[in-house]
Amino acid sequence: MAPELKRRYLRLVRRSYRLLRSPRLKRHPWLRKFLSPIFNRELWYPCRESVASGLGIGLFVAMLPIPGQMILAALSAMKIRANVTIAIAACWVTNPATQLFIMRQQELFGKILHEKLKFPRIPFFSNLEGKPPAIMGIEFEKLNAGSFITGFLMMGILLFLLAFPVVYLFSATMPKILPKTRYQRAKAKVIARQKKEESQNQSN
Repeated sequence: MAPELKRRYLRLVRRSYRLLRSPRLKRHPWLRKFLSPIFNRELWYPCRESVASGLGIGLFVAMLPIPGQMILAALSAMKIRANVTIAIAACWVTNPATQLFIMRQQELFGKILHEKLKFPRIPFFSNLEGKPPAIMGIEFEKLNAGSFITGFLMMGILLFLLAFPVVYLFSATMPKILPKTRYQRAKAKVIARQKKEESQNQSN
């Protein structure tokens, strides 16, 4: 199981590197300047804290109905030294196959917060309602802009907070796959090598 997870993670790293080194991004000097610090190895090495932060950032950004989610997630991960690969991968929670369904659930979630939990309504936007055009043959009911904004913001915040206990629990149950710190795995390798050398010296 551990080798398979490692292979999948390395595959994600390679894809993320290719995305951030895309020739399209190199055409914009200002964007290249922002992206250059992302290639710090510490931002890609998996450990409990960095993976939890990266997953939280990626899930929050995935809930935002905006283009360029992966770039925003990568820049945000760089800013707080979170795992860039996990942040980018988590953005794919919303994709062409799930985006419409998630947007509808966000609007319903916002309605529940306003009607059941008495969340304050957003001025102006709460008065905007309309039926969006059909997309890929899917018809939508009337949507409220205020409920939708409240829904995607609160859903993003909840998923961000949920990422931490999930990753911490995974790290506690599988510490060899996801160590607590960036240096725990390297330290374990050094200790194992020292023990191996000691056993060889004793045998000689």
